[in-house]
Amino acid sequence: MDDASDELFVMKHLLPWFSLKNVPGVGNHLFKRLIDHFTSPEHVFNASQEQLLQVEGVTTRVAAAIRNYKVSDNLQKELDQISQKGFQIVTLLDPHYPPLLREIPDPPPYLYVYGTLEGSTNNIAVVGSRHATTYGLTITRNLCADLGRLGVTVVSGMARGIDTAAHEGALMGRGKTIAVLGSGLDRVYPSDNEKIYHRISENGAVVSEFALRTEPEAHNFPIRNRVISGMALGTVVVEASKKSGSLITARLAAEQNREVFAVPGSVQSFKSIGTHTLIKQGAKLVEHTQDILEELGAAIAVQDTASHNTHDPTKEMLASLSPDEVSVYELLGPYPEHIDDLVRKTFMEPGKLSSILLKLELKGIVQQSPGKLFSLIDK
Repeated sequence: MDDASDELFVMKHLLPWFSLKNVPGVGNHLFKRLIDHFTSPEHVFNASQEQLLQVEGVTTRVAAAIRNYKVSDNLQKELDQISQKGFQIVTLLDPHYPPLLREIPDPPPYLYVYGTLEGSTNNIAVVGSRHATTYGLTITRNLCADLGRLGVTVVSGMARGIDTAAHEGALMGRGKTIAVLGSGLDRVYPSDNEKIYHRISENGAVVSEFALRTEPEAHNFPIRNRVISGMALGTVVVEASKKSGSLITARLAAEQNREVFAVPGSVQSFKSIGTHTLIKQGAKLVEHTQDILEELGAAIAVQDTASHNTHDPTKEMLASLSPDEVSVYELLGPYPEHIDDLVRKTFMEPGKLSSILLKLELKGIVQQSPGKLFSLIDK
């Protein structure tokens, strides 16, 4: 079979999936029940009204809508666009469909995929605030880099803040990552994430259940959150305010019988209220990757990391610093510290402390923020 014939075969196979999804009254729950009962959309459309009514949730009206459905030109155009842009469609029955996602009550009947979902079983979701602090971004990148090095795929939503840091961290660790969009694959959101959108496709996949040109409307994001949690063995929340969308993802993960993890933050930061609430409610507190691995046990497979333990970059860096520089370094972290507070903690003269901070800045270890605030640079 040549490429053109093969493409035609694929498109013909997919058309019934798109058609059934567009039948009025057929949502994700009912679609799954119909496939479980009839084994394919083609068999659904060939079924009699009596056979259709045997499926829970199929009313006389829905049965009639299925039997009388006419394929629209828009569906064929959508399939043509998918082919032209080099995207794929992975259906519920496809071996590459995420197996964990298939287990939830309302999985998407099919996913638009840019990249590859092959081997996407060893997944951890990492989500959090769009308006993250330096602390949150640093913790997320480091955590996800470790997960990537261990062969764990990081799933997130490619939103600004923690989501983007999660993808960046996984890529830093040379691991795989999956981005689940609240828009169509043709509508990269936020637009300034276009570069990482392509990088993710080369090291995992960008996926969506929405039609190609679907705009990133607000109501799409809670819908996509169940896919983020549904694809993963557990969901880690890093920084979430009291009404954060990340808490929706955590709730969905719990409802899907998946593990929920939370990274603690500053008690003075309103962006940590959500994560602290999750911990109070029983979420596993995460300080480092091992906390996740211990909780999931045999459910998650990790690569042998002996090759990553031959040297410690932090120890090597500390060995290159003077005693005074080490003293200042050890007082700093991802949360910015005012220079006056550092003067009190170090008992150094302001001039001497400023000189040391400048040296650490020049070495790429410390960064200064407006207002004489200093913090460690995310590595």
